[in-house]
Amino acid sequence: MATKAYIKSESFYPVYERKSGLQDVTHYCPGCGHGVLHKLIAEALEDFGVRDRTILISPVGCSVFAYYYFRVGNIQSAHGRAPAVATGIKRVYPHSIVLSYQGDGDLAAIGANNILQAANRGENITVFFVNNAIYGMTGGQMAPTTLIGQKTTTTPYGRKEKNEGMPMRVSELISVLDAPVYVERTAITDAQHIMKTRAAVRKAIRNQIDNKGFSLIEVLSACPSGWKITPVQAKHWIEEVMYKNFPLGVFKDKSGELEVKASERNVFSAANLETALEIPQEQLINSQMPVVDQQYKNPRLIMAGFGGQGILMLGVALAQAGMQAGYQVSWIPSYGPEMRGGTANCHVNLSEHRVGSPLISKPTVLVAMNLPSLEKFEESVIPGGLIIYDKSLINESPTRSDVTVMAIPATEMADQLGNTRVANMIILGAYVAFSGIMSIQAVKESLPLIIKRKNLIPLNETAIDKGIEFVRQMQKQGRSGEKD
Repeated sequence: MATKAYIKSESFYPVYERKSGLQDVTHYCPGCGHGVLHKLIAEALEDFGVRDRTILISPVGCSVFAYYYFRVGNIQSAHGRAPAVATGIKRVYPHSIVLSYQGDGDLAAIGANNILQAANRGENITVFFVNNAIYGMTGGQMAPTTLIGQKTTTTPYGRKEKNEGMPMRVSELISVLDAPVYVERTAITDAQHIMKTRAAVRKAIRNQIDNKGFSLIEVLSACPSGWKITPVQAKHWIEEVMYKNFPLGVFKDKSGELEVKASERNVFSAANLETALEIPQEQLINSQMPVVDQQYKNPRLIMAGFGGQGILMLGVALAQAGMQAGYQVSWIPSYGPEMRGGTANCHVNLSEHRVGSPLISKPTVLVAMNLPSLEKFEESVIPGGLIIYDKSLINESPTRSDVTVMAIPATEMADQLGNTRVANMIILGAYVAFSGIMSIQAVKESLPLIIKRKNLIPLNETAIDKGIEFVRQMQKQGRSGEKD
């Protein structure tokens, strides 16, 4: 006797082990539509056989924990930036199926420009836009889609047209652009509308599989907790109020006019990386990395000082030269609003292998160009690491005895060259000469790529030479570094 079995889609994890607490249920509130939409998406991915090449982008919002549930590639993005992240992922891996899953406070507020630009470019991604007319996760504030008269924590007397403006109709807005292929608004209320949403979900994903372009599905969904009503009342409110303000239907559909295109697949390797990234061959100075002492291989550097000392420029110069020399590199800055005079630091990774994160908590090298930076980061340097500090501006030596210390009067030496702003290049030359991390040629030949005022390049080259000369003299005298 045949038995019909109802099972969870394999696009979901069987048990939500990433979730704290109960691991067989979602974190969504009773009556919330996210779970239903998740089910429709998961079934489509499984039926189309694309789960293994799907990447879901989820930003801030109630769906931020989608990675608890979907057994696909998952990437978190900053608030509103999912379309930008999706664009990057899709362009690097065009064979993948990239889904951007966003709420109204995310997509239509802080992310409004991101979604407009991605749609206008016609990115071959699929966007699921959950519209419940409120910021559900962060306390029930007014969202761009909140209706006139609707009460929220930030509109306790109801949204007013004169004060907060009219609710934003995203599907209508996106559909007037030339590039989007398919735009539809559906709802998750009764079985009939859920089935229409199911069809829209499948069509939007199918469009991406067939490489037809940008699709957006807006789904009207209940938020009983944010609306402060029961799930049954929330369903009726969608039907009686939201339908009038956000009419359901297809706003644009060019998918039938477009041909199905075969999916591309980028395969990156050391041999084809430069070609795939379209890096001009004349910029590839040295594809063979030098032999470096184990102590100084794959450095993780923190460079810190005052704004205006060229800290960020120093990091950019080292990262650019490292990339030209064949390293995997990353550079990330951190600075205060004061800019000049405020604190500034940057993290630089130079590695023979892929860099997992640009952030560095345990540097192998610290470059400190003022005393506050030395005091702040000294203890974070790993034992056996290297500390380089500007002796001209720092009158206290590092207290560590388990690291190599190089005290270099960089600002004083730069002043002798006629411009204290090249102290950073003196330090760059000294570090490269001391560590042997790359050739001096690679450093100098990368300068035109980062210095806009070409008349300043000779001065910076001279500063680099001064740093090299300092290290050579230090080594000639038999010192690996000095304390004071």
